[in-house]
Amino acid sequence: MSLELTDVTLTYPDGGARLTALDNVSLTVPAGSMTAVIGPSGSGKSSLLAVAATLITPDRGRVVIDGQDTAGLGRAALTALRRTTIGTVFQQPNLLPSLTAAEQLQVMAHLDGRSPRAARPRALELLAAVGLAEQADRRPHQLSGGQRQRINIARALMNEPAVLLVDEPTSALDHERGAAVLDLLTALTHQRATATVLVTHDRSHLGAVDEVVEVLDGRLSSPRDHPPVRRPPRARTA
Repeated sequence: MSLELTDVTLTYPDGGARLTALDNVSLTVPAGSMTAVIGPSGSGKSSLLAVAATLITPDRGRVVIDGQDTAGLGRAALTALRRTTIGTVFQQPNLLPSLTAAEQLQVMAHLDGRSPRAARPRALELLAAVGLAEQADRRPHQLSGGQRQRINIARALMNEPAVLLVDEPTSALDHERGAAVLDLLTALTHQRATATVLVTHDRSHLGAVDEVVEVLDGRLSSPRDHPPVRRPPRARTA
């Protein structure tokens, strides 16, 4: 199991009381599969993603990342875990305007204490995997919105994460480009054996995911129009 949340409860201060963001939530995402988390604004989707990313410690429950129980880990250990084991695809790509597509990925190696120059072959391999081999030396202003989002995805995979957390990747894209990005995420999840959590408002492209769960008022359920479908994980490829 690459990502496992068990009986997670998260509350926030709300005046003199506590507001429950996640209510006894359990979720298991095996390696090589994608789970889509849907639900209205304010339902708890962002809180679930933050807990899975170890950015917020829940009041109760267990969070296990690639076999590592995060309970009791200090700040430095959690930072190291996020850097080496968790990849995050943000809603906006937030690319550095002065860097080329390849350099956007190479920066991740620098943050991990490795040589960006030595990481260039890995960066080029991932750009090819997301269909941007010929765009490696272009800067963000020379790329379309869909291409920038593909770089965002490739960057999240740079350190070979076991867990991939994806936050509304199609919100700024049209229908066709949004469908292409979700197809790409599904393919990469299976090829690279990541445990992927996709948070989205868009229910129109969920046919290829392995499971769909819905968050309502902090509680998790399977929506009637998208019953869970488990497929066997595919083997990791180079």
